Amino acid sequence: MDFKELEEALVYKKKNGFDLLSTEELEEVWSFAEEYKAYLDASKTEREAVCESERIALANGFEKYQSGKKYKTGDKIYKINRDKSIMLVRFGKKDISEGVNIAAAHIDSPRLDLKPCPVYESADMAFFKTHYYGGIKKYQWTTIPLSLHGVVVKADGERVTVTVGEEDTDPIFYITDLLPHLAADQMQKTISTAIPAESLNVLIGSQKIESEDVKDRVKLYALSLLNEKYGICEADFISAELTLVPAAKARDIGFDRSLIAAYGHDDRVCAYPALKALIDTVPVRTSIVCLTDKEETGSDGNTGLNSNYLFDFITSLATTHGADALDVFEKSACLSADVNAAFDPDYAEVYEKNNASLINCGTVLTKYTGARGKSSTSDASAEFVGKIRRIFDNNGVIWQMAELGKTDVGGGGTVAKYVANRNIDTIDLGVAVLSMHAPVEAVAKIDIYETYKAICAFFKDYE
Repeated sequence: MDFKELEEALVYKKKNGFDLLSTEELEEVWSFAEEYKAYLDASKTEREAVCESERIALANGFEKYQSGKKYKTGDKIYKINRDKSIMLVRFGKKDISEGVNIAAAHIDSPRLDLKPCPVYESADMAFFKTHYYGGIKKYQWTTIPLSLHGVVVKADGERVTVTVGEEDTDPIFYITDLLPHLAADQMQKTISTAIPAESLNVLIGSQKIESEDVKDRVKLYALSLLNEKYGICEADFISAELTLVPAAKARDIGFDRSLIAAYGHDDRVCAYPALKALIDTVPVRTSIVCLTDKEETGSDGNTGLNSNYLFDFITSLATTHGADALDVFEKSACLSADVNAAFDPDYAEVYEKNNASLINCGTVLTKYTGARGKSSTSDASAEFVGKIRRIFDNNGVIWQMAELGKTDVGGGGTVAKYVANRNIDTIDLGVAVLSMHAPVEAVAKIDIYETYKAICAFFKDYE
């Protein structure tokens, strides 16, 4: 008996992409990574991700959705929801009554939002008050370059777009921290309490307006500069959505350039492969990419997937084409495209290694998320998982199965349950991420490309 062959036949092992891919295939991986980095740099917020996704879609023949219009095989349409989420559709060879294939990813990321009344002065310095968005380690956001992104809606209804800190000639913004010489008490605190949320105040200036007849001369000077450039006043912050994000561009990591460091991998590292897969694949069934908002805060609100907007859109498409929406949902399938936590040897104690995702071992299937006893999750059926793995294997996709950390240690959620709750077969799929939710995260280029290949295979072969 050849025990090596027996081992190969019976034992499940995760395989590193560098052991499997040819030189030509690795060149495709590197090329895809450059496209993705450009998408990341243009998409620091969900609004920007929608704009960039629309630009790419239009360049590839997609047209705006027209309510009530009947579409035919090959038609490509998109619909934007409140500038914060976008749905793109490619009509397949089969009638919509036979179900649709969905890839859903989120395009919001942890960040610092400005409070409604954010500007104040203290000790001859001007600051913004912030309210953090999503799960962050607050200490990671001090002393790094930050850029300001968002929109301001003025009292007369005019909408002004603001982006400061991304160009080399732009100023950046900054949150101070205590010097080690005076931080003895601070350093005795736990990491979670050392930097209080109300201390995440962003330094925006120190120059005073010339007149000595007014209060808060530094604040007033900063406001005068904003008014000069954008025509806004302090009251306009009340109807604004302004966000501080890391100012850094996406950069390669390591001598071999095999990984990418960037803000917002979670979850644009799944959003871009899903978008590109829809563009590059002729689907067997009508296929939909939904790039959604609000996942990092629970998916609530009218731009998150715990609302009806995606399902109302599918219902509208089904009704227009003479199909029953409930039947369409029941026959449909979804890849909830979201990231998993890559095994980090420096913190091995929080992972169960047999069930952890490894970098360069391909896209990650996650059968269930949630916490503790699988709470607050969908749990994909064996039949559905089996069908997905066959499709991946038949298309040469490098993939792995994983959980997110040890049982009872932590956990996490995705949009999967909101889709599954509509009677749609759903499983999570995405990229393994190091330093998830940090201002700068790390991912492997191979894993990004294999996620793209996986979604292409799903669109092409799932029926």
